[in-house]
This record gives sequence, structure tokens and C-alpha cells, in this order.
Amino acid sequence: MTSFIGRRSLLAASAALATAPILGAQAQQRRRIRFTAVFSDQDIRADAMKGFQRDLASDFDVELHLNATLFRQGTELVAIQRGNVEMANLAPQDFSRQIPTWSVMASAYLFRDADHMTKVFAGPIGEEFKRMAREQLNVHVLGPLYFGTRHVNLKPRTRIATPADMRGIKLRMPPGETWQFLGEALGANPTPVAFAELYTALQSGTVDGQDNPLPTSRTMRFHEVTTQFVLTSHLVAYDLLSVSSRVWDGMTAAQRTAMQAAADKAIAESTSRHLAQEREMLDFFRAQGLEVYAPNVDAFRAEAQRRYLASTQSQGWPAGILDRINAVR
Repeated sequence: MTSFIGRRSLLAASAALATAPILGAQAQQRRRIRFTAVFSDQDIRADAMKGFQRDLASDFDVELHLNATLFRQGTELVAIQRGNVEMANLAPQDFSRQIPTWSVMASAYLFRDADHMTKVFAGPIGEEFKRMAREQLNVHVLGPLYFGTRHVNLKPRTRIATPADMRGIKLRMPPGETWQFLGEALGANPTPVAFAELYTALQSGTVDGQDNPLPTSRTMRFHEVTTQFVLTSHLVAYDLLSVSSRVWDGMTAAQRTAMQAAADKAIAESTSRHLAQEREMLDFFRAQGLEVYAPNVDAFRAEAQRRYLASTQSQGWPAGILDRINAVR
């Protein structure tokens, strides 16, 4: 009996030793993915990314660093390129700093709505721009993360009808040449302020206003320190859910498929919820005592396009790109 038990114990121990390398290899296959974003943990996109995190829990340790706690706005792309973070929510304006051609994808009045933007990125045009990002930035774009259509939100009670009425308005825009030019194209005096500092800047009068989608303005409570929303509809707002190309290339085919599927699901959820919330925001802000009205959007569109085409911003744009984008249905 003693001999039998001893042999059985020896066999069990040998089996455990034999499987240890396999279990170790499986554990090593799990990848740590740090995701950085400036949006709040109360944002719709935060909920979508929590779903992304859950969907990938079997293969990835996804860490969500929101509220600009890991990297401040505008520094995330360089952080990916330096290997300091694996994944980020990147503004197309940040891409344009290194690839001037990308500035067209951040220009005013380019997309008709979220559906149009999604179709452009899903088609040949989107593939061209994603390839540029991969080849020149070492970033793999998973897809555009819609977060609303941007409108002007002001503290002064000045009535705005045309771009001429924006003259002298200190309009907060994120840092960066592309963002600053967008503010100029609206007729304002663009002033760079980090997103995390914007509420205080509005409250103190450092800036007269800001532009963001309506749900973002509510989440960040900008309505508490402003008086009106001018529905300029000047930009279909999106960021690019992106991962380091080096990290992407190091994944197995199954892992890449799983990550893309989780990203597609997060993007669809975010888009659907933002569209629904945008419809609700008009009544909410009016109920808070703010003025909410549409200016002469045609005048804003004409002035913005005139400024873009007359500037160096458009010099690097592919020939006929606006016509190609407009033709997407």
C-alpha cells in the first residue's frame, strides 16, 4: 500500500511539473493594455470602454486611465509612439500635427452626420488614412469613436447669428494648430486651454466660451458657468480608438480579431447612446435657463470653407478629397 501511494504521488507530481510550463505560457500570453483618455469616468465613452474591458478579460488585462490621469490632452499620441502606453483615445487633430494631410479629417463641416462619418472611415477613404497613420505614426486605428456634434457654448449673452458676431470672443480650443485654426474659421479668437482646466477657465472669465458636443457639456457641467448654446453644428466630433502598431503586430490573429470586435461593439454603443442623449440635451439646457438656438449655419459653413481653402491647411489635402467624401452615401 505504501509503495502504491508513493508511486501515485510521484506520478501526480510529475504531471504537475509537466503542465507548469504550459500554464506559465498561457499566463504570459495575457497582455497588459493601458488605455488613456481625457474624458471623464462619467462619460458615455467610459461606459463603452468598460464594456471593451469586460469583453477582452479572458485575454487582456485592460487598464482604463480616464480623466487625463495618465497623460494630458495632446500628449497621448507621443506616449504611444514612445511605448509609454499601449492604447489611447486620440484626436484626429493630433494626427494632423505629424501628418498634415490628416487635417482634412478635422476640418469644419466635413461630415454631414455620424452615419456619414462612420461610412467614410469604413470605406476606401478611411483605409487610406488609417494606412497613413500606421506607416507614419506607428499607430493602428481600430475605428472612430463618435461623441457628438460640436456646438458653441458661451458665457456672454451676445446674440450670435453669423461668424462676424464671434469677433473678439475668446473661444477655448484644445492646444494645437489644427484646433486653433478651427476656432479662427468660426470667426472667434481661439484660446488654448486643457480640457481638465476648462470649467475653471469659464468660471473665472479666462475664456468666454467653449465648443463641445452637448452631452460632453452636460457631463462636465459647463452649463453651470455659461448662458447660451449656439447650435453651429460645425464639427461631427470623433476620436480615434487606437493601439500601438508594435503591440497590435505582437498579438495573435485571434487576439487581434477579439480586440477589433470589442472595439466595434464599444464604438457602436457609444454612437447610439450619444445620438439619443443629444436629442435630450436641447430640452435639458433650456430647462436650466440657458438660451439654445441655431444661428445662420449656411453663413458659418461658407466662411469656414473659405478660410480652409485659402489657408495652408488645405495645401496637403489629397486632390478631390472633399468631393470624394461628399459622394459617400
